[in-house]
Amino acid sequence: MNQPSTAIKLTLDEVRRLTGPNLLSDYSGAILDVFIEGTNPQNVVDCWQKHLNYCQQNIGWHEKSYVRFYAGGASMSISAPMDLLYSACDCIELAWDCCVAELQSTDINSINVDERLDTLRASITEEKDSALIAFIQIAENNKVRCLVDDDEISLGTGISAKTWPINELPYPNIIKWQEYADIPLALITGTNGKSTSVRLAAEIAKAAQLNAGVTSTDFIKVGDDIIDEGDYSGPGGARMLLRDTRTEIAFLEVARGGLLRRGLPVYQANAALVTNVASDHLGQYGINTVDEIAHVKLMVAKAIKQGDTLVLNADDKRLVKFSNKLNTDICWFSKHADNPLILEAKDKGKPCTYAHQGDLVLFNGSTPQSIAKIKQIPMTVQGTALHNLENALGVTALCHAMGINSKAISQGLFNFGSDAQDNPGRTNMYNVQGATVIVDFAHNAHSMQAVIDMVLGLKKQNNYGDIKVLFSHAGDRSELDMTNVADAILTLRPTTYILAELDEYLRGRESGEISDIVEQHLLTKGVESSQILRVDSPLSGATAALNTIKPNDLVLLFALSEREAVQALIESKQPK
Repeated sequence: MNQPSTAIKLTLDEVRRLTGPNLLSDYSGAILDVFIEGTNPQNVVDCWQKHLNYCQQNIGWHEKSYVRFYAGGASMSISAPMDLLYSACDCIELAWDCCVAELQSTDINSINVDERLDTLRASITEEKDSALIAFIQIAENNKVRCLVDDDEISLGTGISAKTWPINELPYPNIIKWQEYADIPLALITGTNGKSTSVRLAAEIAKAAQLNAGVTSTDFIKVGDDIIDEGDYSGPGGARMLLRDTRTEIAFLEVARGGLLRRGLPVYQANAALVTNVASDHLGQYGINTVDEIAHVKLMVAKAIKQGDTLVLNADDKRLVKFSNKLNTDICWFSKHADNPLILEAKDKGKPCTYAHQGDLVLFNGSTPQSIAKIKQIPMTVQGTALHNLENALGVTALCHAMGINSKAISQGLFNFGSDAQDNPGRTNMYNVQGATVIVDFAHNAHSMQAVIDMVLGLKKQNNYGDIKVLFSHAGDRSELDMTNVADAILTLRPTTYILAELDEYLRGRESGEISDIVEQHLLTKGVESSQILRVDSPLSGATAALNTIKPNDLVLLFALSEREAVQALIESKQPK
């Protein structure tokens, strides 16, 4: 029996456009995320679907709808052509409001259904652009990539691309369709290692005499020119890069947020790489478990068609677990030559990459080839940075799948440094007054553990003096995440623990609350209060650490903010 309507709580979280293939479907459209309490979620979805059908009948639509349940709620979407995405948002939101009114026994007249349907019909008429849809279809028929947004439309990608204002469509019959072609394009995602991987791939492309374009959470870049700084890991950054006629090959970082907000930036890619899957940003967009994160990351498989390649980490149990549901060619990479998936790939004559007896090995389907000595690859920090070994293996497989030769791959691996110029914020190492200083932007437990494991490896090779570690957390991390990181740092046995505040990332917590949690945990683990230093920012903590530095000390700075200022501080203390 259903509970009384007064116990039912239905809350709309967000309505947004989907401009490409997404978690629920392979089509553009609109989606809403809702929270459901006090009733069976299936009953809510059935009610919403009933009202959606009614709305569609009244506006003359016959679009498909999709549903995904998650703990505490559901996501519901409707497909729609690119010219009617705003109207699709209005349609599904109206259906939701009707659903809420019915289930909570509210007067349906209070939401003005007829008036809102009239408004919706008017907006459809205004928004509808038959010429645009016809143009997109003609481009598809001619096998030419067509990119569309609110302001512009373009044909081709990279060196052959041409762009027009959205309201100045060219006449299809005067277009020389054969002039437009696609440049090689790869998608790169994962919980950690995305930005490092796109940067490394660009360096390898440079060694192959190709002008690579990169989108990432840090910037959008073509060759050596940064077009703009900021988070360009979504569809907007992809369109900007692919319309730049200097771009000869493209590596697009696709982050969780962009995938969930808008869907994939492109419908087709030549290759895709998923670096790994770990706990990060749980609780957003209905993604509450690491398995659900894996499904989000594996969305890139939707862009991989027959004959193209999806590169996956054979050491990641979740990627292995869900790989059998994918209908695409997989190239596996592993730190272990005896990984069962590597052995199977070699037995079946399928390309793969792996580490073996100190070498990074590429198996091209018939012959194994040593691409580089692992300790000679700068980003592996003499073989101690195993997370960067994984990145090197994955990018090697990706670049091979895109047709880049082994010599260029080797050269790119050797050219790519572990410094602020080649890979800003990722395992940047400095020598300051005879001490080793490491700066890393690692911001979740998985990535921080990888850096700590690297430092433990360095510690075995070096007789360090004092060890100082600066770290902090954003407020949306769980207390378990915070204490897990503290436990990992404890394995380094630091002389000083520097707890930094992140006032711009409190995300609902009080100032000082996070440091209180971490300090108390450290004290219970036997750390002396005199070993704990609390500072108001990463820059303040870095300053304190470097002011008392001595030769052969080790300073590890997890700089989640003020990275550029910290880097400038370190450089100011180095010899001119």
